[in-house]
Amino acid sequence: MTTETRKKPSIGFMLGKSGAYAVLILGLVATLLPFFYIIVTSLKTDAELRQTPPDFFSKEPTLKHYITILTDEKIPLARNLFNSIFVSVSRVFITLFTSSFAGYIFAKYHFKGKNLAFGVILIQIMIPFQVVMIPNYLLVVKLGLIDSLWALIIPAFVDAYGIFMMKQFIESMPAELMDAARIDGATEFGIYSKIILPQMGPVLASLGIFTFMATWNDYLWPLIVLTSPEKRTIPLLVVWFQTQHVSNQGLVLAASILTLLPIFLVYIFLQRWIVDQATSSAFK
Repeated sequence: MTTETRKKPSIGFMLGKSGAYAVLILGLVATLLPFFYIIVTSLKTDAELRQTPPDFFSKEPTLKHYITILTDEKIPLARNLFNSIFVSVSRVFITLFTSSFAGYIFAKYHFKGKNLAFGVILIQIMIPFQVVMIPNYLLVVKLGLIDSLWALIIPAFVDAYGIFMMKQFIESMPAELMDAARIDGATEFGIYSKIILPQMGPVLASLGIFTFMATWNDYLWPLIVLTSPEKRTIPLLVVWFQTQHVSNQGLVLAASILTLLPIFLVYIFLQRWIVDQATSSAFK
């Protein structure tokens, strides 16, 4: 009977591992420190905000700024929050459906002009938004969608990055599954809904959160097509709020924290799916 002796890690290996952890910790601190500072500062009193030199932590933390934002009738937070949630959720569902369905067609079907059509769609990824901004605006004007939330939702019907992402994922699925379903009498949409979609949970979650974040943080396009205060989205509200309360740092930072909460909650809810997608992609 023999026993295997484990070799002790070399000093160079231990130093390299320690250095890698140190870099990761420094990166984590550098990433989280600004957000932590915003939270701490938003809890300071007005006197502490005017203090020179300022203290990092508040001696008398208060929720005054948050209460002001949530209760002030002059700040249409609830209405603008609903607008952002409605637009973001609508775009997520539309993008997930159209991208997954189009990705399925491009991945598993062969038809004339397929490569040309896919290439035209991919061109959108390479064209900056500023190039198509004016044509898009003129199209929205002709459709009568100026100052309408639908002007923010309709562009989600074709998401070039989403279609490319879904196509690449679906191509890795064995064609035998779909062939067996066709033999059993399944329709093409049935194959898509009952075989393809159930296997796409992680990639759908990843695309969903990317779409939600991009839509939630979008400022330029809503600024162009929305004119009424009651139609504003959260980024427009925050900028308007900053211009109205430029001297009150606590209110501005509290408003910024409130706008970040939905994104944070969505990420926490979908974190497991995103990790699964990253893991599965790494081993493909």
